[in-house]
Amino acid sequence: MNDAASQSKAEAELESGWVRWRQEFHRFPETGFNEHRTADYVATVLQMLGLEVHRGIGGTGVVANLTVGGGKGVFGLRADMDALAMTETAENRPYASTNPGCMHACGHDGHMAMLLGAAQLLSRRRDFDGTVRFIFQPAEEHGRGAAAMLADGLLERFPMDEIYGAHNIPGMPVGHIATRVGGIMASEDNFVICITGRGGHAARPHTAIDPLVIGAEIVLALQTIVARSVDPGLPAVVSCTEFNTDGIRNALPTEVVIKGDTRSYSPDVQALLERRMRELCDGICRAHGATGSVEYTHEFAPTVNWPQCVPVAVAAASAVVGAENVEANVPAMMISEDFGAFLKVLPGAFVFIGNGDGNSPGATPLHNAKYDFNDLVVPLGARYFAELARVRLPQTHPLKV
Repeated sequence: MNDAASQSKAEAELESGWVRWRQEFHRFPETGFNEHRTADYVATVLQMLGLEVHRGIGGTGVVANLTVGGGKGVFGLRADMDALAMTETAENRPYASTNPGCMHACGHDGHMAMLLGAAQLLSRRRDFDGTVRFIFQPAEEHGRGAAAMLADGLLERFPMDEIYGAHNIPGMPVGHIATRVGGIMASEDNFVICITGRGGHAARPHTAIDPLVIGAEIVLALQTIVARSVDPGLPAVVSCTEFNTDGIRNALPTEVVIKGDTRSYSPDVQALLERRMRELCDGICRAHGATGSVEYTHEFAPTVNWPQCVPVAVAAASAVVGAENVEANVPAMMISEDFGAFLKVLPGAFVFIGNGDGNSPGATPLHNAKYDFNDLVVPLGARYFAELARVRLPQTHPLKV
């Protein structure tokens, strides 16, 4: 067997191992801050690869270091570990979730396998000069894990010059990678509006202060925030998703609770959405003689790519999938990602990796009970992450291995 054939066979064996890791993660999903078995598995693999491994960062997070040469550059690669509290409904899937009411419906199983694959490639190739930190983050789904790792001294204990991450995207063809300078994913803020009126008999509405009608007026008024208060050139979304009352069929309620979320890309727009929501709710409640309160919480920071880091991501992606399959100015999405918390304090870039389109298995939407990470994407993601090291930390004289 010639050298090229031997190398091809060796790489195929590596890829099949990465896929086995992915399916093992899928079989045993765990929700945010409960990723104990997952973290153990990740740490064990990293230790087998010869990396310096640190556990328990921000709860269940794992950080591993790989240093080659004497270069001073240090950058991080991040994958998320948590699953969703959902019941998997896919039939005849041999590696389906064995944890009832929990499944990897967002592809974090694939993200972990990609990053472990990159660690294996880099530990073998050693074709960079500096330090790569492999960061496995807990609790991404609810926007708490990145903050927990940062609060636990991530950057003080493991300083980095830059950080890079990725997420699979159903609907984008396999073999395509996309990114953009600036906001690529939105913030998510949650709100709870409580309206207190005066309940009464449904046949005598004049004796009551009907919070249901007031709530309906507020729902409609909230739609004017984006339409009439936000600059049309700035993306924003206000969505009411729940409307609950304590009334019954023949009784007007006393209380109404409206829940929902908002999305935007800048702190100024975030502040505007919150201010106008409070003003509208207070004014409408006062006009009707009711009382109201607004609870407004910041769940996810916007994911804003740093301009100097996007070319690094584009160069690495082009080397792996070809420049013709890389979109460097993809439209931003209104979904949210906890990676934004890292980019608030550290330069870096985030990319989308196609999981499949049309009728392919990888096209099933995220957060769907039949979703599955496309195993064809695992080697692409692993090589993308590994290529970032060669782009960001090049060797003057590459080692011969």
